[in-house]
Amino acid sequence: MQIHYHWTGLPESCRGASVAMGNFDGLHRGHLAVIDTARAAMDAPLGVITFEPHPREFFAPDAPPFRLMNAEARANRLRRLGVDHLFQLPFGPELAGLSPEAFARDVLAEGLGIAHVTVGRDFHFGKSRAGDASSLQELGNRFGFGVTIAPLIGEDGADFSSTAIRKALSAGRPRDAERMLGHWHRIEGEVLHGEKRGRKLGYPTANMSVDGLHIPKLGVYAVMVDVVGGPHKGRYPGVASIGVRPMFGRNEPNLEVHLFDFDGDLYGEHLSVALIDYLRPEQKFAGVDELVAQMDRDGEQARKILAEG
Repeated sequence: MQIHYHWTGLPESCRGASVAMGNFDGLHRGHLAVIDTARAAMDAPLGVITFEPHPREFFAPDAPPFRLMNAEARANRLRRLGVDHLFQLPFGPELAGLSPEAFARDVLAEGLGIAHVTVGRDFHFGKSRAGDASSLQELGNRFGFGVTIAPLIGEDGADFSSTAIRKALSAGRPRDAERMLGHWHRIEGEVLHGEKRGRKLGYPTANMSVDGLHIPKLGVYAVMVDVVGGPHKGRYPGVASIGVRPMFGRNEPNLEVHLFDFDGDLYGEHLSVALIDYLRPEQKFAGVDELVAQMDRDGEQARKILAEG
């Protein structure tokens, strides 16, 4: 998959794609339906148009973190879905100030040279979100590209949405999030150096940042971990804690992952951590022995859950 970071100066080989367009935060089943519709729309390279930073981050920079995945995780997922071209457009004053007509003409038609675009029924674009899916069809007719409006999909009378997935994760319900996503919710990133307390307790952990992401319910989870590259590349079961480590003062939230039966150095490696099941809330224990005893129980419970598939 080729990643392009602007709508100007692109090689001719990028033009003529059938693209899906949207923010695609989390890449849930509704998003996948839009991408599959774009794939089937015509015999052409498959592209995805998305925006970085997320427009909500641009318009409300002081709002709490809300993203389900960062740009790197989204790109990794799109690559696995067989996307040929990711057009990750820089969202700032220039793009935010374009009228719907200017966006369709300057960005989609002239800049990217798309042949066809698929959007969800609730898609809006252009300055002040003045354009919608229907107006995009009219502009496509004028500027020479096709437009398909994909219906929203869901279950039990509710559409799949990033908002509903955030609510499930905040409530400690990763299995409900998985049902809406169509895949396990993952936190991806580089393994960072921590204070190495886990190693001293007999539970070495890989520490990862959750900065900029919607933070699931704090507590302990059964996880499956993909080590993306390096000498330990592979998939490993484990147990993870998302929290502020109350035993050791008040800290910024992070993710600490313990891989079962693993011996190796993961510093600097990229991990993709899938949240499988929520085990318990974060706690402050009376002492280290009590903490270790609970970690033993957490590990046994996580092993059992993961073994059951």
